[in-house]
Amino acid sequence: MNYRYSDYTVEQLREEVGRLKEKAQKAEQLGNISEVAINERKMQVAIAYMINPDEFSPQDVHELKGDPSYKFKINYINGVFAWGHRVNLLNEVYEKEEALPISLLGDKVDIGN
Repeated sequence: MNYRYSDYTVEQLREEVGRLKEKAQKAEQLGNISEVAINERKMQVAIAYMINPDEFSPQDVHELKGDPSYKFKINYINGVFAWGHRVNLLNEVYEKEEALPISLLGDKVDIGN
């Protein structure tokens, strides 16, 4: 299928996530670490399309799923990607702006500006 995830139904997205999870597991069994990472990233993007981007707002700070040593401060939302900066455990904001699928954002937190 050569469709964009934005064209998928929720059911098609769930099926795609299942396919990608299978591919990642097979790649892991074969020791192909880079293919595992690629499929996991595709899964995160597909999952992002099942989340309402309106649930995220600029200036909000969220936990990062899978990385407890960082939080993420949102500058703006573009589609299913949050653009912003990582915040470390000392509440230091990193200079480099990056985009993350909203599926990687966990609970909203207060960093006590």
